Amino acid sequence: MLQDIAPHVYHNPMRFQPPREEDGALVCSREGVLLRQTPEGLALPRVGELRGNPGFTYAFSIDDRAFYLVRGEAAAEGFGFRKDYREQGPREVAFACAVGQSLDRWYRANRFCGACGSPMEESPRERAMVCPRCRHVVYPKICPAVIVAVCHGDKLLLTKYAGRSFRRYALVAGFNEIGETIEETVAREVLEETGLQVRNLRFYKSQPWVVTDSLLFGFFAELEGSDRVRLQEDELSEGIWFSREELPVDHSPDSLTGEMIECFRRGLEPK
Repeated sequence: MLQDIAPHVYHNPMRFQPPREEDGALVCSREGVLLRQTPEGLALPRVGELRGNPGFTYAFSIDDRAFYLVRGEAAAEGFGFRKDYREQGPREVAFACAVGQSLDRWYRANRFCGACGSPMEESPRERAMVCPRCRHVVYPKICPAVIVAVCHGDKLLLTKYAGRSFRRYALVAGFNEIGETIEETVAREVLEETGLQVRNLRFYKSQPWVVTDSLLFGFFAELEGSDRVRLQEDELSEGIWFSREELPVDHSPDSLTGEMIECFRRGLEPK
């Protein structure tokens, strides 16, 4: 999955230290992340390679190398903005880019206080934005969501989104609502999107899906009652039961969805 970068290790505690010239620089924009093609794959610029006079905010470290978000305009010789880093790799660079873009979106979205409208400031003690006027504090946004593999004997329900450019098959998914447990989210999303009821929920694993600022909780669940699918058509365009042998293989290797489909194909789903 996207976060599986072993033998490299991701460290996310906030640090307050100036960047070194050899540290990684995350320059993000609507056009993607500033990257360069090398024989080994894509590479991020070093802080010392940047032109201009940008500001820096510590983002995270991978192994012993720190990475910084670049605040303001910056460029580097031989680098250009790219969005295809998940397909190109290497994996630790793809993960760094995805996390960097998630943090960059959060900082850009919280330049002004949502309570009083004043300009926000970065906290000197933790990763947070603080309003100097009303003291409102905002922490990075993480949206809990579920991925549900609905099983019926030797069959798995796969769906396709409606009105999206993403055309691969996926599992039932949806966001947690205020006041719900994650388990309640599973039952509600499956019922809303497919008209099916489920039982015997088994947690599989979670994934920090920073591409959409989400934390995904993967569950396998058994069908209860009728297997007739009644789609929520503004959300889904297809809902089909596939046997293990019929399951498509064109899913993303970076996603929890893809791993769970493969788990079912091999008969390794939690019982």
